[in-house]
Amino acid sequence: MVALGLVGLGRMGFNMRERLRAAGHEVVGYDRNLAVSDSTSLADLVSKLDAPRTLWVMVPAGGPTRQTVDELGELLSEGDLVIDGGNSRFTDDKRNAEVLATKGIGYLDCGVSGGVWGKENGYGLMVGGDAAHVERAMPIFDALRPDGPRQEGFSHAGSVGAGHYAKMVHNGIEYGLMQAYAEGFELLEAAKVVEDVPAVIKGWQRGTVVRSWLLDLLVRALDEDPELDDLEGYVEDSGEGRWTLEEAINHAVPAPVISAALFARFSSRQKDSSAMRAVAALRNQFGGHAVKKVGE
Repeated sequence: MVALGLVGLGRMGFNMRERLRAAGHEVVGYDRNLAVSDSTSLADLVSKLDAPRTLWVMVPAGGPTRQTVDELGELLSEGDLVIDGGNSRFTDDKRNAEVLATKGIGYLDCGVSGGVWGKENGYGLMVGGDAAHVERAMPIFDALRPDGPRQEGFSHAGSVGAGHYAKMVHNGIEYGLMQAYAEGFELLEAAKVVEDVPAVIKGWQRGTVVRSWLLDLLVRALDEDPELDDLEGYVEDSGEGRWTLEEAINHAVPAPVISAALFARFSSRQKDSSAMRAVAALRNQFGGHAVKKVGE
């Protein structure tokens, strides 16, 4: 049994606490929402753990994570360990590790995939940091990862930053996969020759080369709303798709699928596109093509 402090009990952190406890580990959680918290503050959380302590941070990326790491650096002791399991940008990890290293505190970055289903199915984990720190935290990783061979749900990706880099690329791939399924769905709906679109997509779940968990989730969504009429076609992005493209540019790696998927999300947020108004105007100017006026 390992005692763990868990900072952040949102949709992911709350379920991770439950999965760890079910595996027999002691978990003391802290969240600003005291209704779900086991402690009243970070200081109270640290005081409830025996040294050497291990703290897992699951708070929003960027400023909130950096602030949490800084505060933990003032509360923890030499020999303690901090794991950032949020969606931090990999460039933040070096900074966080250096802040803690001045106090003799270890640091690991862990990309976590699994969403709200992780409590039941386990989480895919991608870790960056020192091998000794990874080995120390392995009972936690083993409890969180899916059942089965460790190498199929866990990877020590490299040094500090490698875990979040791997998760960033993972999310970029996810963008492309989701966009491909979405475009296929729209084409099936547009072609009236296909009379039962949900049945076709459900029929892809076994035996086909496009079967996947994302496809299973699309089937689940269509079971609840066969034409997805209850939703607006408005899609946000968490930032990791953008970071993936920035890295593709930095390394001169072509990533047309991921870039198209990200730009499609941008398009989803436009009620009226200035660019497409310009295209309509140009077609009218050079070819006399018909345009649709506002209000028509």
